[in-house]
Amino acid sequence: MTGATITALTMPKWGLAMREGLVAAWHIEEGAPVEKGQDTLDIETEKITNVCESPASGVLRRRLVAAGETAPVGALLAVVAGPSVSEAALDAFIEAFHQQFRQDFAAAQGGSPAPQSIEAGGRRLRYLAMGTAGAAPLLLIHGFGGDLNNWLFNQPALAESRQVYALDLPGHGGSTKSLESTSLPGLAAAVREFLDSADLPAVHLAGHSLGGAVALCLARDAPRRVRSLTLIASAALGPEINIDYLRGFVAARRRKDLKAVVELLFAQPALVRREMLDDILKFKRIDGVPQLLTRIIDDLFPGGRQGLVLRDVLARMEMPCQVIWGAEDRILPPRHAAGFPASLPSHVLQDAGHMVHMEKAAEVNALIEALIGSVEP
Repeated sequence: MTGATITALTMPKWGLAMREGLVAAWHIEEGAPVEKGQDTLDIETEKITNVCESPASGVLRRRLVAAGETAPVGALLAVVAGPSVSEAALDAFIEAFHQQFRQDFAAAQGGSPAPQSIEAGGRRLRYLAMGTAGAAPLLLIHGFGGDLNNWLFNQPALAESRQVYALDLPGHGGSTKSLESTSLPGLAAAVREFLDSADLPAVHLAGHSLGGAVALCLARDAPRRVRSLTLIASAALGPEINIDYLRGFVAARRRKDLKAVVELLFAQPALVRREMLDDILKFKRIDGVPQLLTRIIDDLFPGGRQGLVLRDVLARMEMPCQVIWGAEDRILPPRHAAGFPASLPSHVLQDAGHMVHMEKAAEVNALIEALIGSVEP
């Protein structure tokens, strides 16, 4: 909700289950200048803690929720405005916002889309669709051991301009846990079957880690199905990988052991919350999951190295492509992002680890939007 020169900073919605968030800390004092995209406050949820950025440049004129207080999704946290905006105008804006928020609160709480399942290639695949159909949709593919919730900071924002699908790979999340082929081409074929079943002739692709390698294989094998390709801390771009992380992820049975492993994914280990760990442990307790994850490791990373490296394939792609990495990635080395032609931009973001799309969501979302915009102005 925005006035002529007044912008609302509201409690974000990160993931389908989020109903409220705790203001853990403010980084900008009331009355201080702020730039659009600047880290403004920390929001803590049951699953994760992350930074909330300013939606506009100006002055942080009012903070409506103090550190340590909880507010529902969509609630007004602060207002940003220029110094010329009167206090009376701010009061009127805040009152109008609160009135509208009270009217919309019930609908906002019950209006989130729900994941769905579809039969594709003889298996059940779970996905979440957001946004409105029109332009070519975007498909998001998570990494090893993850699921569609890994995109909770990206999918809602990207869905403002198009339909965005987040898919659970076979063997992950809510998809079928059996998997005939654990090869990258086999996983890419499963994604292609999803596109067929969902009647998606061509999509923009963004893949993270293992999902990046799967997306790259799909773009290689079915280039007409891919409008643009964003690879985020992607596998298959170099031989090195932190095999101890992968084995530790599978082996961990207790929250304490898993926490030490999962913290390797982030430049800021404090982002790892108890519910995130509990969700992973619950997934790994499903019959056959540890064995399947072990098969993936053994098949794709023989001898602790990446068995398939597709750098040359990526360099020859005809659709617009880009590579995004976190400078502090401890799973796949950031140097894998270097050495590509100038026509294939590589972005290494500071203060981010392997989960760069979560730690630097605004920057990653903007890069994805820009690449898609180069295809669909």
